[in-house]
Amino acid sequence: MWEKWGTRVEFLVVYIREAHPEEGWVVTPNRDEGIRVNDPVSTEDRVEVAATCAINLKIRMPVVVDDVDDAIACAYGGLPDRLYLVGTDGNIAFQGKPGPWGFDPAALEESIRSLVA
Repeated sequence: MWEKWGTRVEFLVVYIREAHPEEGWVVTPNRDEGIRVNDPVSTEDRVEVAATCAINLKIRMPVVVDDVDDAIACAYGGLPDRLYLVGTDGNIAFQGKPGPWGFDPAALEESIRSLVA
């Protein structure tokens, strides 16, 4: 989608609170892949974790990082992941359901089509 619509829509990945830190809910797939992330205690720590994540996942679109006060995650209800489309008027044009089960890129793309039509 980013490659297809990136000249008409600005895409951002917003890295928020770590969903599965060592100090919290550790999941088996992370262990299987050797992923061990401590819960960042500062915004600088979170930026480091986000950069590592972006590199390892080969994310090519811009990544921004929520401060450790979690203001963005709280405002948007983004944990653990969620898709949003913000219209040119600044209002939310699409709000996906909470992921991972509600993660629906096809629904986001349909909203993009409608918005840019």
